[in-house]
Amino acid sequence: MGAIQLKAVRKAFGAVSVINDVDLAIDDSEFAVFVGPSGCGKSTLLRLIAGLEDLTAGKILIDGKDVTNVSPAQRGLAMVFQSYALYPHMSVRGNIAFALKMAKEKPEVIERKVNKAAATLNLADYLDRKPRQLSGGQRQRVAIGRAIVREPKAFLFDEPLSNLDAALRVQMRVEIGELHHVLKTTMVYVTHDQVEAMTMADKIVVLDKGSVMQVGAPLELYNKPNGLFVAGFIGSPTMNLIRGESAAKRGAATIGVRPEHADVSTTEGEWRAKVRLAEHLGSDTFVHLDADGIGPLVLRLQGEKPLAVGQEVFVTPREARLHRFDKDGKRID
Repeated sequence: MGAIQLKAVRKAFGAVSVINDVDLAIDDSEFAVFVGPSGCGKSTLLRLIAGLEDLTAGKILIDGKDVTNVSPAQRGLAMVFQSYALYPHMSVRGNIAFALKMAKEKPEVIERKVNKAAATLNLADYLDRKPRQLSGGQRQRVAIGRAIVREPKAFLFDEPLSNLDAALRVQMRVEIGELHHVLKTTMVYVTHDQVEAMTMADKIVVLDKGSVMQVGAPLELYNKPNGLFVAGFIGSPTMNLIRGESAAKRGAATIGVRPEHADVSTTEGEWRAKVRLAEHLGSDTFVHLDADGIGPLVLRLQGEKPLAVGQEVFVTPREARLHRFDKDGKRID
């Protein structure tokens, strides 16, 4: 069991509050992702759950037990950091087994757990290698293996893929998702990359300036952001946010148009625009526009579109897919 509950959790450094009265429930076996811009408090919140930071106020419960004043070692959690933090003089086997040896586990138990973790992470052929003989992705898997053998109630990941190149990040995203499916253990994952959040999470927690802005399933946040912050943060490319006459005539202070929810014509449409740049990706074309009375727009068009810089086009948003927000930035349903 690995249910985690935060009740009015607050963290301040002196007069500066970095976590503001957060209430949050993470269910057993759930994959929850904390996402937000740099400095939003996501890593601090993870460290509070781990017990690496002391709360200023509030409570943290694990499986219904108050662990607010319980040491990190006694919380039954395992943390995987951005830095692999492997012992360079030890083999993969030694690194994975280290915590078990410190806990004075029996040699046969250690061997069984290490071999099982290595098989799960496709590391069985690398157990006798040193970290310097491994790729970045393999080192990260060793760090995860070190956590797996402890059989924790929950895994805590603090931006574990940040040090990897783009291709390895995609590969490791898939592997961590598969690992969650196999282990069925609660995972709490911190990232600034909303694509990671969208592709990995059962539940996304969007944070800004120490406060929870919205909690929900990935597509719930994508299709029904509750305000301008979440609307502008979730999605890549980001949602186009439009004010002025176009918003006012639709009864809103701001309207939001996802890049894929508008049509482009060379003959007619609601907004006249000029092409600033067309990014041809084969499966999609990302077109950057400057629209009269609107400003910059980014649209995603399916397939290869023959658009040239300086070309005049017309854009029409799809009314059924528009998002409307009031003067306070809250969603209008």
